Amino acid sequence: MTTAIIVNRNGMGHGNDVLALDILNTLLSKASAFRKLEAIVFYNSGVKVLFEGSDFLPVLAALHDRGVDLIACGTCVDRFAHPDKVKVGTIGSMDDIVAVLEKADKVITL
Repeated sequence: MTTAIIVNRNGMGHGNDVLALDILNTLLSKASAFRKLEAIVFYNSGVKVLFEGSDFLPVLAALHDRGVDLIACGTCVDRFAHPDKVKVGTIGSMDDIVAVLEKADKVITL
């Protein structure tokens, strides 16, 4: 059973923004426990975690090195920054994201 995770905001949960970033970082650092994690897709402000200067880059690079696809919504990247700001993973289209979600046996939205 393959799993895909959706990150659709710059953090996890609602309320305190600093706490939201902290708990997202913790979850992503523990994501290696998902034995069948195939992909993480990022859209809306969630793409910001892939940007230059993000505190998330080390944990995301480790997941990417492990073979997890990291796919950022290209429209969303264009809205928030220049595509050169994405430092890990790939920039994809909504068709790419839909293909990942369709293929996954389980999709987890954070």
